[in-house]
Amino acid sequence: MNAPELHELFTLPQGKNKVEYEEDSRIEFAGTFTVHLEDHTLGNIIRMQLLQDDRVRFAGYKAPHPLEQRIQVKIQTDGQISPHEALMNSLESLKITFKGLQDQFEKQAKSI
Repeated sequence: MNAPELHELFTLPQGKNKVEYEEDSRIEFAGTFTVHLEDHTLGNIIRMQLLQDDRVRFAGYKAPHPLEQRIQVKIQTDGQISPHEALMNSLESLKITFKGLQDQFEKQAKSI
């Protein structure tokens, strides 16, 4: 069967980094982040947050193969910040957003 073993969906192989970065040699201020053990859920959230930044010219993601648990996030900036900085800023904004969502949920759950 082609499906991966269940543990492969959640366990990063020893010696493999969760996130890898490759600078684009053809496009200035661009690069691709490969994020292992993630799927469309995280890819789309990151892409949408990146596009909120005016310094980001392009943000897109793809899941190269449905049986591989990884996504590739491509980022191009205008040069004011690096793709790495753009990603880190977006992740920090998402962290704040999700913390607010968690706080609201917990507040509402207590009132039930």
